[in-house]
Amino acid sequence: MNTTLKVIRYSFFDLLRSRWLIIYTLFFLSITGGLLYFGEDANQAVLSVLNLVLLVIPLVSLVLGLSYYYYTRDFVELMLTQPLSRRNVFLGQYLGIALPLAGAFILGTGIPFLIFSFRNQVDITVILSLIVAGTMISLVCSSLAFWIGLANEERVRGLGIALGVWLALTVVYDGLLLLFIILMQQYPIDQTLIGLSMLNPIDLSRILVLLQLDTAALMGYTGAVFRKFLGSGLGLVMSGVALVVWVLVPLALAQKTFLRKDF
Repeated sequence: MNTTLKVIRYSFFDLLRSRWLIIYTLFFLSITGGLLYFGEDANQAVLSVLNLVLLVIPLVSLVLGLSYYYYTRDFVELMLTQPLSRRNVFLGQYLGIALPLAGAFILGTGIPFLIFSFRNQVDITVILSLIVAGTMISLVCSSLAFWIGLANEERVRGLGIALGVWLALTVVYDGLLLLFIILMQQYPIDQTLIGLSMLNPIDLSRILVLLQLDTAALMGYTGAVFRKFLGSGLGLVMSGVALVVWVLVPLALAQKTFLRKDF
């Protein structure tokens, strides 16, 4: 554990020196603050920030996580020459990038909402669901980034796969799901759609937030199915558990590859 903490601390300060973490925090801080200042409606601000969360966080977490893995590969090789546990080194590397990214989003989004709540009445549950969704996406995409990096030695190929994953989760998935709904609209596919929604952490995060809002029309077909058949409580639990699985499975696969990899 001491090794893990040291690696996390090194990664955190290394990210601060690169200034990307500061820029990332200021981005969400300015966007959220601007939406609250000009709109003066917390729920509308949540919906607007949610659109950014679903697009920006996966892209930044995948690209920055992958780039950081390749950048620190020589440092990892040096650490592994010492009598250190490979699991601790891997966990420190992952948490060293995932936690700062999640923390930057939490600060950049949470501070404006906190200041806004001093003067206005806000729905804490809705804001917390947004923060939880963004945090989980950061953790999921960081674990995917490390898995992709460990499985591909070439940086260009790894980056191409990461961008492909981002496009698949944010654009291609919705198109294929809409096509499936159109082709199968004459059949009872509601339960199938619930299962298909589990295959995309981005869609799960969207449902996680929108289940807290009275905006059924904005939830899309899969979100409406969650509300209709599962209810907001059970749907929230199911989407939350599925997101945790999305974090743990790629992380376990990445750790397995890391333990077997000949650096």
